[in-house]
Amino acid sequence: MNLPIITDPHFYAVAIPAVLLLGVSKSGFGAGFGSLAVPLLALAVSVPQAAAILMPVLLLMDLLGVAAFRRDFDRALLWFLIPCGLVGTLIGALLFKVLAAHTVAGIVGVFTLIFLAQRLLFPPRPDDPMPSKVGGAVLTTIGGFTSFIAHAGGPPVNAYLIPLRLSPVVFTATMAYFFFVVNLSKWVPYAWLGLLDWRNMATSLVLLPFAPLGVWVGIRVARTIEPTWFYRFVYLGMLLTGLKLCWDGFLA
Repeated sequence: MNLPIITDPHFYAVAIPAVLLLGVSKSGFGAGFGSLAVPLLALAVSVPQAAAILMPVLLLMDLLGVAAFRRDFDRALLWFLIPCGLVGTLIGALLFKVLAAHTVAGIVGVFTLIFLAQRLLFPPRPDDPMPSKVGGAVLTTIGGFTSFIAHAGGPPVNAYLIPLRLSPVVFTATMAYFFFVVNLSKWVPYAWLGLLDWRNMATSLVLLPFAPLGVWVGIRVARTIEPTWFYRFVYLGMLLTGLKLCWDGFLA
């Protein structure tokens, strides 16, 4: 007989750190680390189940992030990002049962590492042109797609936003509002795919108290950290994410 929640201690040994990382990432500080949440949970449960368990956690974190940065987001940028992200989630919903989650993870990991290598080999200069709208639309659509499949939408969207050289607070606020809308749009398709069962939702409720702690820590740091160090932590999060996703996609 199935118990109402997951009781395996190994699950919580990876789930609690995953939720804390996700909370810190949701605050903007360490953006990219949040994409490690599903791979970490996948050490104990399947990727679809991990994604489903994190849905209520993400909703709470999104609400906290939106409330904390309600005056700091870039409205014009959001009007551009959100439609592209929603197209990506629609593609993800249609292909969810066709594409293996580890294949998507590997593709996202390779893309993330290529972006970081490009930034390292060809560091940005103040007179560099802004990234194109076409490239931004493609990257944001990919972000919506990978967010639906494995809550790993951060790296593609970061690849577009980082060259825009936004301040840490504006970067954080814009990402918070963008993913609030994208994650909200995933509830109906997740239910349609049969992922939101009672056991997953009850397990998510056990993890919810850890969500505000991660968000609170990240918000405090994001509002005080120097931009140079902020983006260094973003890069570090993307590096670890890229390596872990490549491992899950091609080597595990």
